[in-house]
Amino acid sequence: MQDLKQKIFHWGAIGSLGLLILWCVAWEMWIAPLKPGGSWMVLKAAPLLFPLLGVIKRDLYTLQWTSMMILLYFTEGVVRGWSDKAASWLGWGEAAIVVVYFLCAILYVRPYKRAAKKAAKELLDKINPVKHSD
Repeated sequence: MQDLKQKIFHWGAIGSLGLLILWCVAWEMWIAPLKPGGSWMVLKAAPLLFPLLGVIKRDLYTLQWTSMMILLYFTEGVVRGWSDKAASWLGWGEAAIVVVYFLCAILYVRPYKRAAKKAAKELLDKINPVKHSD
């Protein structure tokens, strides 16, 4: 089931998740921390480390739940992009990276979900054959 598009989406998900981790750390430690010298906001990158191995291993469940969890980072990026006058580009950059991850994760999982639905339908058809009365 792994064709070229699937590999591209998988690598896109890995790359964008890794980039988002680096982006958050660099943003809060060196580029534009809330407090000079870095801030505790750097810990916002920690939850992104948990699903990284699952994404690398192509775990469909991990890709599914992270596609929802990552939307919190999209929200933060948009809010800070809109409100932070000094470094709004960092917020918009975060939002853009999240969009790439979201699309790659959803598009990677899509064929597997379709195959699972088809298999479930076929199984139900075998178990519950529709009886037609003439």
